[in-house]
Amino acid sequence: MAVSFHLMPPIQFRLSDRAKLKRWIKTIVENHHKSLGETSFILCSDEYLYQINMEYLQHNTYTDIITFDNSDNPGIIEGDIFISIERVVDNAKKYGVSPDEELRRVVAHGILHLLGFKDKKTEEQALMRQKEEECLLLFKSLL
Repeated sequence: MAVSFHLMPPIQFRLSDRAKLKRWIKTIVENHHKSLGETSFILCSDEYLYQINMEYLQHNTYTDIITFDNSDNPGIIEGDIFISIERVVDNAKKYGVSPDEELRRVVAHGILHLLGFKDKKTEEQALMRQKEEECLLLFKSLL
């Protein structure tokens, strides 16, 4: 298992408790009967993520996360998860949570995508929100 976190300049963000985050991510994956392979979280700016959204997905919108699944084996999840820290901080204010908690929600969202959960349809979005909440509760239960 290799989970890595990368900060893309000019982003400056203090990532709290990396070791616990990595254990949490591994536990989420194992709870879905998969193994965790090489998974990178790239913490970047709105503009950086916007350019990725335009180039690779042809979406002319800002977003908080884009997940690329790199897995060749159905039992192992691997991918690159790009997260806009600017969106995370703004959304944390909007929803009245800490930036760390909002980042955990977005990290869980990306992992859930790698696990096969979708969020295009209304019913998929509801299940995704439920799974995100389960993941956040799991984080709080870990020592």
